[in-house]
Amino acid sequence: MEFHFLLNGTVATAVLISANSVALAATDTTHKAGNQRGAGIPYATSHKPASGPKSVKQKNPEQLTVSARRSYARGITETISSEVLSRSVPGTNPQKVLATRPGVMFQSADPQGLDTWSAQFYMHGFLQNQIGMTLDGIPLGDQEFRSLNGLNTTAAIASENVGRVNMSMSAGAESVASTSNLGGSLEYFSSDPSHEHHLTTAQTFGSNAAYHTFIRADSGDLNQIGSRFYVSYMRNNSDKWKGGGNQFAQQVNAKFLQPIGQDSRISTFFDWSDKDLYNYQDMSFDMLKNGGYKLDNFVGTPDGYAKAYRLAQSLNNLPGGAIPAGYSRMSDPWDASYYDAVTAERDYLGGLTADFSLTHALRWKTTIYGHGQYRRGGWTTPYLTSPNGAPLAEQINASNTQRYGFTSALTYTIAHNDISAGVWYENFHTQIGRYGIEQPLLGEGSPINALGTLPAGYQDFWSQTFNSNSFTAFVQDTYHPLENLALHFGFKSLLQTVRAGQNANDASYTGTDAIAAGSMTTARAFLPHISADWHFLRHHELFFDISENMKAYPVAAYKQGASPFAVTQSQFNQIRGGLKPETDWNYAVGYRYLDKILSASVYAYHTDFHNRLQQTTSGTIVNPISTVANVGSVTMNGVDAGLTIRLLRDVSLYNSVSYNHATYGDNLVEAGVTYATHGQQIVNYPRFMYKASLSYSHGGFEAHIDTQYLGQRNFSYVGDMKAPGYWLENLGMRYNFGKMAQYNRNLEFIKNITLSFDIYNLANQKYIATMGENGNPVSGDYQSFMVGAPRQFFGSIKAEF
Repeated sequence: MEFHFLLNGTVATAVLISANSVALAATDTTHKAGNQRGAGIPYATSHKPASGPKSVKQKNPEQLTVSARRSYARGITETISSEVLSRSVPGTNPQKVLATRPGVMFQSADPQGLDTWSAQFYMHGFLQNQIGMTLDGIPLGDQEFRSLNGLNTTAAIASENVGRVNMSMSAGAESVASTSNLGGSLEYFSSDPSHEHHLTTAQTFGSNAAYHTFIRADSGDLNQIGSRFYVSYMRNNSDKWKGGGNQFAQQVNAKFLQPIGQDSRISTFFDWSDKDLYNYQDMSFDMLKNGGYKLDNFVGTPDGYAKAYRLAQSLNNLPGGAIPAGYSRMSDPWDASYYDAVTAERDYLGGLTADFSLTHALRWKTTIYGHGQYRRGGWTTPYLTSPNGAPLAEQINASNTQRYGFTSALTYTIAHNDISAGVWYENFHTQIGRYGIEQPLLGEGSPINALGTLPAGYQDFWSQTFNSNSFTAFVQDTYHPLENLALHFGFKSLLQTVRAGQNANDASYTGTDAIAAGSMTTARAFLPHISADWHFLRHHELFFDISENMKAYPVAAYKQGASPFAVTQSQFNQIRGGLKPETDWNYAVGYRYLDKILSASVYAYHTDFHNRLQQTTSGTIVNPISTVANVGSVTMNGVDAGLTIRLLRDVSLYNSVSYNHATYGDNLVEAGVTYATHGQQIVNYPRFMYKASLSYSHGGFEAHIDTQYLGQRNFSYVGDMKAPGYWLENLGMRYNFGKMAQYNRNLEFIKNITLSFDIYNLANQKYIATMGENGNPVSGDYQSFMVGAPRQFFGSIKAEF
């Protein structure tokens, strides 16, 4: 059951989460927020039965709509609305908007966060592959670049079609369909088709020839019962800000909604996504110091193939070899720039959801879905010789994945209880492998276009097949002994079996007689979850949350992740008996004070993490010695604190600080060598973060300036290599002209026009962004981080007809 509220509703507490300013505010039974900016998104405090989902039409653009499910009794669950998401640069990854929240970090090599290789999301020390993510109840899997059981959120839905995101920063709901939510969940919900027929068009121009187009057509109500649909098309293209090449994506979304009676509905969602990306080069500290901030691959630059060719000749001590000017300063000039590195991905995703009110107290919701994906990534390696004698070859990783599944749950409201139970089942099948394609001799043809149609390969280096069956079940009850108190009790069961098989193995390439083949099962019958949420006095809220969680064994192909299947057969045989799945206990407690002038919040958490699996790496980037290691226990203690002051009617100031003390509890032992990891902060995530935002709004105009500080991060496990802390500022301005008929009667067909201007990285800060994409070194340097984009400008115009 759901409650829907507007900003000018009358409830006890409220929260506004904004990409521009993260404000906490309150309304009560004696005060109406009206159109005042800074009023908040209400939380439901009544436990009276509701009739079910109902649409709420906004009276003006400043109103935000949110659904607060009664079965969730956790004050740590926050809702980010489409209005908030729309205040960022069009096409921006929603996870970058979520990073305005305390304890959340998002990193990417590109300003919009669309580069899938470099996109990295952390929430309270948990990486994206440890957080449950769904779209309309459809699981999105581990969210890693090479995920075999899901897809990136930007490939699942265009950002403009996201209706809201429910973010739980602790355990995540038991009902979330995931085998990886150790540390919270993100539930994306697509927006519903509009009741009114209209066309939305938006165009963005930006630095580096950025060009973003979005078109959406809503049918409006087709009949008296409200049947309706929309279809949208998105196209995003931008040159890389360094090196050559571009990053292109296009996407089609469609949704159909069929109401049934007063309180039931059937909906379908479809997504087609096409990504063709030239990737940014991975860097090391040596490369950054001696090669410079803008060091990148050669593709798209003058004589790029010739430079890569002669560099490969130099590596292989062949006549005609030459190292580009300045590269000799680096300890490994041959791996500083390749000819190209690419990612191509095609996704088809579809789901059907039936949400029925069987009685006034009993609801049944079921979703069935299917997903097909083709993905390939490649780079031109100087370590392989093409059959024609060229000292370069294109090395391609390609995968085909099909997955399908369903979720089904019943919710029953009786007396003071909201009881629900449900199941999720999924099967996925993946074939993945690596093969080589011949590159031409210099001057005897054009190099391979790795994003185009590829010729036949000359050699299969390795190939694996994966098949998995996942099953989860949950039971939960939210008990309301008082109007202002909710107590939540529940548990989740998890069972997953994965079987891997070897299809091909070139021992001269892999260096082993066999790569991992076999099966592994993750099982736990009882994962408990307890929480409570208490609204006391007029403006105060107190909540706590306790849970045990488990992550199924990760699935990754040979040398492609922290997975027991990413190793040789001999290593797999050694570790499969003693390896244990990752588990943790999470404890959280929080307090909020909310009124219309001053808002404050404190959130503290403690996590005991066991059997943490990490990919530890040494050697070169092209021939890494990667090991999947149990780095033992991790103890994490953290606190977030936020303060919002509405200085004047139109001005709001927000500040937050986050502290995370997450350390390894054991030393790491590898090949008989002991490394001093005990007491070291976990890799890639800072111990301290500060975020602030100053926003102004008057009439149709709004502006904001944001700043954040991320403290230093451990790059190596022993902490001898660190990424320095940095400040980053963003600026945005928007003006909504409203209906154009007020200016000219002949323009009444234009319902709304909005102009916006944004500057990313206002101070042109140089900083290290994504870290550990190729694994982290136990000690010392390694080519496994990316730098962030410099100052970028964006201008947008949006019109509704």
